[in-house]
Amino acid sequence: MSEKKMTVKINPFSEVEQVAEVEQFIHARVGEIPSTAIVLGSGLGYFAENIEARHTFDSREIPGYPQPTVEGHSGKLIFGTIDGVPLIAIQGRSHFYEGRTIAEVTFYVQLLHQIGVKNLILTNATGGIRPDMRPGDFVVLTDAISFTQIEIFPPQETEKSPFDFELTELAKRVASERKIRLLEGVYCWTTGPSYETSLEIKTMRDFGADVVGMSTVPEALVARHLGMKVLGISLVTNLAAGIGQKPLSHVEVQQAAESIKKPYSIYISAVIVEMHKKEFKK
Repeated sequence: MSEKKMTVKINPFSEVEQVAEVEQFIHARVGEIPSTAIVLGSGLGYFAENIEARHTFDSREIPGYPQPTVEGHSGKLIFGTIDGVPLIAIQGRSHFYEGRTIAEVTFYVQLLHQIGVKNLILTNATGGIRPDMRPGDFVVLTDAISFTQIEIFPPQETEKSPFDFELTELAKRVASERKIRLLEGVYCWTTGPSYETSLEIKTMRDFGADVVGMSTVPEALVARHLGMKVLGISLVTNLAAGIGQKPLSHVEVQQAAESIKKPYSIYISAVIVEMHKKEFKK
């Protein structure tokens, strides 16, 4: 059987009416829409505490909005400012392994695009595959690999990296100016929810992956397809199977994210400020 026949093809888009219903809910309650949004990955909700919020919506009060079920993903949409810069923070995302469709996983991306967001920052907690990585490292994503055999878009559309080169360079510059250890890497997407075996990690490394996780790629692909600029930043919360010595657990991921939350928040805030300056100059 050929690889093409084994690949599962999926429609990544929700019904237009469903997106329109949530868009109307937002516009009826929020005035001007920021041009930048950030998605806060596992255990990284601390960033939201530093936002001067104008409007906060629990996803449960938004009609038709998919509900996160994973611990550490609270499910909130926050409209406000960080260091004076307007933004939207998505605190909690849905994952494919929760029994969601790709359309549900990427619903918030479709909504952000529909209400006028131009720039999307995707953060996540990842397992480090490279031996030089350590928990607490930041990794700016340069490309992505799908380890899922799920075809979200035709191969010709996924040949190019979903991550914006200019935003990637901006994130690197901010880290350099602030003397922050920032690595570059390729993100490998698995469906989860189980962690990978050491042999799977070796195979991913042979394919060119540097970090591995269970999110981000569907959202990045859909955002780029819709014309949004995407920046991906991973937080290494553990070393992947065969790289580290300890068994993997979601508790470890959350504990690692907790220990690095303040430097993470400061760095991401600085990146957002620089993105705003860049946007303002246009």
